[in-house]
Amino acid sequence: MKTHTKESAVEQFLNKYQDQITGCMSVFDRIIFKGYLPISYPKAAEGFLFNQGVLIKDFRHFTGEHTDILKQHAQKMAADAGRPYEYHRFKTRKDDYALKMAQRDGITDGLICVIARNEENHSFGLRYGKGRPELVRNSPKSLTLYYYYMDRHFGLMHIRLSTWMPFSIQVYINGHEWLARQMSAKGIEFEQYENAFTYIADVPRAQRLADKMGSLKWEKILHVFARRVNPLLKTILKGMEYYWVTDQAEYATDVMIGNSTWLDELYIKWQKHAAVCFQAEDIMTFMGRKLHSSFNSTIVTNVKKRPSVTRIKHSVGGNWIKMYNKNGIVLRVETVINRPSEFRVFRIGKGTKAGYHAPMRKKVTNMKRYADIALRANRAYLNALADVDDPTGAYQDIKQLCEPARKGPCRVRGINPLREDDRILLEAIMKGQHHLHGFKANQIAHQIGLTYSDDPATRRKQSAWIYRKLKMLRAHGLIRRMPRSKRYRITQQGAKLINAVIDLYHVSIPDKVAKAA
Repeated sequence: MKTHTKESAVEQFLNKYQDQITGCMSVFDRIIFKGYLPISYPKAAEGFLFNQGVLIKDFRHFTGEHTDILKQHAQKMAADAGRPYEYHRFKTRKDDYALKMAQRDGITDGLICVIARNEENHSFGLRYGKGRPELVRNSPKSLTLYYYYMDRHFGLMHIRLSTWMPFSIQVYINGHEWLARQMSAKGIEFEQYENAFTYIADVPRAQRLADKMGSLKWEKILHVFARRVNPLLKTILKGMEYYWVTDQAEYATDVMIGNSTWLDELYIKWQKHAAVCFQAEDIMTFMGRKLHSSFNSTIVTNVKKRPSVTRIKHSVGGNWIKMYNKNGIVLRVETVINRPSEFRVFRIGKGTKAGYHAPMRKKVTNMKRYADIALRANRAYLNALADVDDPTGAYQDIKQLCEPARKGPCRVRGINPLREDDRILLEAIMKGQHHLHGFKANQIAHQIGLTYSDDPATRRKQSAWIYRKLKMLRAHGLIRRMPRSKRYRITQQGAKLINAVIDLYHVSIPDKVAKAA
């Protein structure tokens, strides 16, 4: 099996299924950048109009004139390249439309088409103020231009330009397309199906190329794109530059599979396990965060089936982790970051001020940090799946849990998987977050609903009770204590049996009851 240079990132998962895995690749997938000019705020826009000698009441007329300039520029670019300029009145899948056009016309480099639509954009509206009108934030519908390119570096991409002041820009690229062109330039053989690699001849070398993407000079690259589509940067906007942010970044870890039947069968179990066992604290832990008392975001897990892919998605706080089965040939785990402020980065202090951790910003210079956070999340997710087995054989072993066991000279009772408190205890220690760093007794106490008393005597009794529970689990070989630590880990046999219990309670029994009904 060929693995990437960051093999330790998913070592547990890859080692377990190494006979079925042909390679593993981690790279950015979809990335959306947005550019904002210094006139993106009402007061700044008012100052800009004043410098242009334009009254605020004439804002609509002024920006309408420059909308015509941007439209004419787009039409000229299309005509010079011999490509179409089209106005789409109704909503269409523009990416698919442009790709089919490129394939039909054999476009491998350069402009494919320009698509115009009337869409909502961040802009301004007029409001009566003291003595004069003033600008306020608004989202009117205005002409929006989509420049579709088959770029020699980034493949199929588009630049979205709002023709209404403040002329914001969006740039969409795909990391898999970029990597495909990098591998072609370096002579690395590969096979690509849709947006996934099914075979790479030299995975470690390809991974080293993929790792460079986060360190590209993004600001310089994006400035080039902006100057290409916005001629106003040479006239009324001369001297201004766009401030670029990463609006959305997807980072995927693709596990290439040699046996599609094997993946299809096991993926069903992974999907059930993820839906049943992975909760908010698991997903946040995967992303390097903790579930705190002030957390009030919506938590959603859903499953969607498409013709060529089945995916499960966990959304927490505006960010999410997705898992795909892509035609039985690629298992993809993908972290999507929309709200980077949920993560923290280290900033170097100025002067004598010490360094400190602060919420991560959307600035494009943080792309490398985006990749690090997402790779860690993908790694944790895959490692949590590594403990999922086909429970059929383990069903026969569950009966041994019901029998008494011994821990040294002490005899402990059996575990009844259908007993409510026993099942809740087993599900608590199986939570995905515990696969990273193990767990402590107080964490399990919290997860099974035990609230420690302020009374010292009562608290001691509660602590003794929870330690007896852990002792029972250790006696049955489900967990072990980590050396020189107060933390515990789930054993391989424990993961196998507990997963069988979870499958039995949440899947097999309900299915049989439903069929009987």
